[in-house]
Amino acid sequence: MQNQSFVTEFVLLGLSQNLNVQKILFVVFLFVYIATIGGNTLIVITILSNPALLGSPMYFFLAFLAFLDACYSSVFTPKMIVDFLYERKTISFESCMIQIFAEHFFSGTELIILTAMAYDRYVAICKPLHYSSIMNRRFCGILMRVAWTAGFLHSMTQILFIFQLPFCGPNVIDHFLCDLHPLLELACTDTHIFGFFAVANSGFFCIITFSLLLVSYAIILFSLRTHSSEGRRKALSTCGSHITVVVLFFVPCMFVYTRPPSTFSSDKMVAVVYTILTPLFNPLIYTFRNKEVKNAMKKVWKRLVVVSDGK
Repeated sequence: MQNQSFVTEFVLLGLSQNLNVQKILFVVFLFVYIATIGGNTLIVITILSNPALLGSPMYFFLAFLAFLDACYSSVFTPKMIVDFLYERKTISFESCMIQIFAEHFFSGTELIILTAMAYDRYVAICKPLHYSSIMNRRFCGILMRVAWTAGFLHSMTQILFIFQLPFCGPNVIDHFLCDLHPLLELACTDTHIFGFFAVANSGFFCIITFSLLLVSYAIILFSLRTHSSEGRRKALSTCGSHITVVVLFFVPCMFVYTRPPSTFSSDKMVAVVYTILTPLFNPLIYTFRNKEVKNAMKKVWKRLVVVSDGK
């Protein structure tokens, strides 16, 4: 079926129609975006410049997660920040499709990486004697390729659904980004079947993966009974950080994508959490209680200070 769209652009209503509020939001989200990119970039540089950390699967995946968070945030936030300066906010049809593709590509890839990180913790805690043989470099590379491939296939499936839909007006989206549900409501055709596919592709994907992660962490917590108090403390610290990130990522995902295509007034606030705040919080959560990363960051920071002083 060929797309018979007459719409060449969409009008975004954004987070607020009040110009004074938009000026405040411009400053707030500009600061959030700078902090997000700075925090995640610092994690990537810290791990890549430290052979000891880079050789650990946990930190290898953490560096990749930080890179994905920086990319994921960049899909939406710069456009939203610039839009705060304009009364009329528009996005071309092509840019809208690119935004949807990039959103699902990076989020799908991140979903697999979070699963890989949970498996890494499971092997480290439940099978410590076999950890180095199981989580070897070759296997980590395979998990990385699986993550990229899964993210690509997931996003391609979503974008192919959207391209089948005709858009002939209206073209106003009550959101600050292009997303599946608002677009399905604007389509000039019955979208019940497409809505079912969207839920099956994104919603069930989130639910199944989240359930697997919960089961894996239940097994990990159960196995900690046989560990020493120091071992339990260290394991719980690492797992607690990961569980927090998983909840921040999956709960909004399930709220948005496990229901029939419809838009709620709360959708924009939920979208702010998973598109803007989660990529900001992830580096803070992972480094706040991690002495190894914090010490490595201090060394990187000292090197940067020495280099800047030398100039």
